[in-house]
Amino acid sequence: MSLTPAALAARRVFAAASHSGEGGARTWKILTIVLAFPGVSVCMANAYMKMQAHSHDPPEFVPYPHLRIRTKRFPWGDGNHTLFHNPHTNALPDGYESSHH
Repeated sequence: MSLTPAALAARRVFAAASHSGEGGARTWKILTIVLAFPGVSVCMANAYMKMQAHSHDPPEFVPYPHLRIRTKRFPWGDGNHTLFHNPHTNALPDGYESSHH
């Protein structure tokens, strides 16, 4: 099994980190700065761009008979809203409360 030069270098770095005392902490600090922080930044940028491109309209309401069954009223509010109700995302048995954000 032949490894690429980059794989060999990475293997040496990880081997050195596991056998040395102070150098290991330095190696992991460098790996965190060089790999983890840019990786998290790229993931955050990707999530932000996907959020900007996403349509914020709720899906069309379909009144399926097996969903949102209310056999008794909730003990808070008007009895029809769940405890953590969000009018933009949670539908009531008869549909969404508002059509705009």
